[in-house]
Amino acid sequence: MKPRILIVEDEEALNLLLRYNLESEGFAVDVVERGDEAETRVSEHPPDLIVLDWMLPGVSGIEICRRLRAKDETKGIPILMLTARGEETERVRGLSTGADDYVVKPFSLPELLARVQALLRRSNPDQVAKVLKAGEIELDREKKRVHRSGRELHLGPTEFRLLEFLMTSPGRVFSREQLLDQVWGRETYIDERTVDVHVGRLRKVLSRGRELDPIRTVRGSGYSFNERFSETN
Repeated sequence: MKPRILIVEDEEALNLLLRYNLESEGFAVDVVERGDEAETRVSEHPPDLIVLDWMLPGVSGIEICRRLRAKDETKGIPILMLTARGEETERVRGLSTGADDYVVKPFSLPELLARVQALLRRSNPDQVAKVLKAGEIELDREKKRVHRSGRELHLGPTEFRLLEFLMTSPGRVFSREQLLDQVWGRETYIDERTVDVHVGRLRKVLSRGRELDPIRTVRGSGYSFNERFSETN
């Protein structure tokens, strides 16, 4: 069954954009435009995740978040808050009200999709594939093992998380900042060049001889898992 996502957003253009991209990722998507409609929709059809705008007609996103967290039947639903407020005090307010994560407008779609996937992995791990496969590479999330063409690859914990994250979104280019955020964690304060070091280590283990390198460097942008790599099967 596809994970269900409820978008609560009053901007029609943004609704269409989010719906299209989330459905392209394989999610079932529902949309409401008012805060007072959100509670009703959640009670009728509980989603697996809510993308919730801060400023809404009817009832604010912050109030909706507070109400959902107060109910036993909805307190466990992951909430990703959309906000135009970039100040630290407002971000803290959103998180302290019960939001699991937030994205500040204008945001990058790959980043939002990555955050959705990360929240679903934490809240509903069974909904996310336990084994990722691309070409001759197979990554087992439960056993924490990676194989290529039948041989086991010995990755460190960070290189494993990095490969896992990249493999969940083939073809998507992630900046070093995004990778630091998603692989190392939002509260980690290390130099972005650390990403380059770990990508280099990952490449050394993944490819030997004339084997195709599955990690693509996009100059000035970052890294991605080559979307054409699966065609090597």
